[in-house]
Amino acid sequence: MTTYGTIPAGTPVSPSLGYISFARERIRSNLGTRRPWKEMVQLRSLSIPANAAEAFQRIKTNAAYFRMNYVIVILFILFLSLLWHPISLIVFVVTMAAWLFLYFLRDGPVVILGRSIDDRVVMVVLAVVTIVLLFLTDVTINILVSLLIGVVVVLTHSVVRMTEDLFVDGEDGARLRLRDAASSSFSTT
Repeated sequence: MTTYGTIPAGTPVSPSLGYISFARERIRSNLGTRRPWKEMVQLRSLSIPANAAEAFQRIKTNAAYFRMNYVIVILFILFLSLLWHPISLIVFVVTMAAWLFLYFLRDGPVVILGRSIDDRVVMVVLAVVTIVLLFLTDVTINILVSLLIGVVVVLTHSVVRMTEDLFVDGEDGARLRLRDAASSSFSTT
């Protein structure tokens, strides 16, 4: 009996391939749709703020709304600055694995000793660990310059990006709406 040309009913998938495809789907769903890049760079949503108070309000709102995008921008600029330092690049890739599993690919909050850790705390701890490990590889000036460039890029975008067309949902949205309501009800204008 020959079985030429038949398709087997089912091929077993190794657990490692299943995990890789799961990670790929999570990256696509979290990084691709959480805050779309097109929404971040809409030219019609860019304008100079009228005063410093409006600029600070835009920074707060945009930092909450585009947080993951801003982290990716800063990490990408840091990555570009390390291209000519192979040891530092290896350390950076290892810390990026930690970023992926602890920040970008998580389903729920990080729980340590029965306590749920806030998303912003995880982001700050990962940033500090990444920077400290990179400082140990002796590329201090590259790190400082790239972080300065990244912060300038993020602050510039957060100041000139208008916030009227952003829809903020979840806990950050509730916090922003309460802050906006409080600031508008106590204003002297």
